[in-house]
Amino acid sequence: MCLAIPMQITQIDGFEARCSAKGVARDVSLFMLQDEPIGVGDWVLIHVGYAIQKISAEEARESWELFDQLLAGDEILAISDSESPLI
Repeated sequence: MCLAIPMQITQIDGFEARCSAKGVARDVSLFMLQDEPIGVGDWVLIHVGYAIQKISAEEARESWELFDQLLAGDEILAISDSESPLI
């Protein structure tokens, strides 16, 4: 399974960009999007250090809402597992 994380571009230097999301910043390669018009403020999907697709701000927001729901579900499961009596 592959996972790509939406991040917003904050700086560009050639084919390298600084991107951020949820308080985390990463340097990523824009090499795979070299034929795509990309600028500061754009949202991209990041996979293993590469921007693989430009997306809209709405798509980024929807993705983060889903990730937040999944993480909240994991926290609920962890709490309920820790409260279960040992058999």
